[in-house]
Amino acid sequence: MSEFLPLHEAVIPELPNYYRGKVRENYDLPDERRILISTDRLSAFDRAIASIPLKGQVLTQTARYWFEKTADICPNHVLEYPDPNVVVGRRLDILPVEMVVRGYLAGTTGTSILTMYKQGRREMYGMTLPDGLRDNEALAEPIITPTSKAFDGGHDEPLSAGQIVGSGLLTQKQWDTVSGYALALFARGQKLASERGLILADTKYEFGTDADGNILLADEIHTPDSSRYWFAESYPERFASGGKPESFDKDFVRNWVVARCDPYKEELPPIPQELIDQTSAVYVRAYETITGQAFAYPPAGENPQERIRRNLARYF
Repeated sequence: MSEFLPLHEAVIPELPNYYRGKVRENYDLPDERRILISTDRLSAFDRAIASIPLKGQVLTQTARYWFEKTADICPNHVLEYPDPNVVVGRRLDILPVEMVVRGYLAGTTGTSILTMYKQGRREMYGMTLPDGLRDNEALAEPIITPTSKAFDGGHDEPLSAGQIVGSGLLTQKQWDTVSGYALALFARGQKLASERGLILADTKYEFGTDADGNILLADEIHTPDSSRYWFAESYPERFASGGKPESFDKDFVRNWVVARCDPYKEELPPIPQELIDQTSAVYVRAYETITGQAFAYPPAGENPQERIRRNLARYF
């Protein structure tokens, strides 16, 4: 994959109202449109640790596949795709609740149901889980485990529906709408993933409101970064033996860094090109497996920032 140049950043001075996210460059146009450019930055340990060639294109095009496959369920922010790394969408006010839907007892973060369950908790997110569940076991039905949307680098906090409405984060009508959308989107995602030999174990959705107050799906949907996919064929044997389900392992770089330093306190050592190439190949494989479509590689040696600049010139 070293023949493909990574997109470290996409700063275009002619575009207005620039905002830099962990992975995306954002520009707000004066007519209520937003340009979102997915770079190849790999974010971990509260910083960008590497750039993975083709990663931004994979995320943009995977989300495009799913936005198109779910448009009949839920309206979304997409207006057009002027470049493989770019989506132009409606500018939304993002709702302060992240909708995480889980079909399995899985996860590693402090807000995951598996972490809480192994700590002995059975009541969480306004619901009660039964005793006797095993790691990575299918739940009786998918559940929503919402968290407060952490802006400005804060930490997400687990919430119940009652807390969300009671505290005024969402109105009852908004909660009913986004929870209904989230479960329907997840059901569609699980169905189509199963047809590709995959299990969609969990995912997250972000919603926002447009200028008229309509709720739209924002950000991305069912990408390898926002979702946990497992391979269905090997899942029964792995689960029976207590092993970790087989998944798209994109953590070559993260694991290599953690084995060599404390990434929160120390300077990172130079990351080998081989690890970056391996990670890039996994992202491409994920796209092709999830969508069933061949990945459209850019020309070798093409400068992605120059290409994006050309394709966005009409917005200057």
